[in-house]
Amino acid sequence: MRILYCICFILLFNACDTRNDVDENCRFLLDINVNLSINLSLPQYSELQFAGNSVYIPNVGNGGIIVASTGFDFFAWDASDPNKPPSNCSVLVPNGLFATSGCEDENTYNLITGEPTENPNLRCSLKFYRIERNGNTLLIFN
Repeated sequence: MRILYCICFILLFNACDTRNDVDENCRFLLDINVNLSINLSLPQYSELQFAGNSVYIPNVGNGGIIVASTGFDFFAWDASDPNKPPSNCSVLVPNGLFATSGCEDENTYNLITGEPTENPNLRCSLKFYRIERNGNTLLIFN
């Protein structure tokens, strides 16, 4: 009976393994604390009042933050290409609801889902930040 209990304990212990199985290729971005408040009434964020637009905010996160508007919701993503080591060309440039890196391969991502759009070999999605809306203010955080 003790052997049966030992086997059950070992199986239970192995089933509760907390090892992180994240793809090794998706570890280029640091887990940087982000706590940013933006006022949608300011001119630099006025494009977010219209569906299908996005805005780049520098000096936050790994490569800045891109905020996208669908007209109903807002999405915030780290502007650093998660499939590339950080460099000058790995910062994404937003264009509507898509963002493209400046590197030679020009990885493009959907700013609603965070998924790569053109290259099926890319394994990593954009790093997501949470958003809370309070009136005309967006609080972006992780």
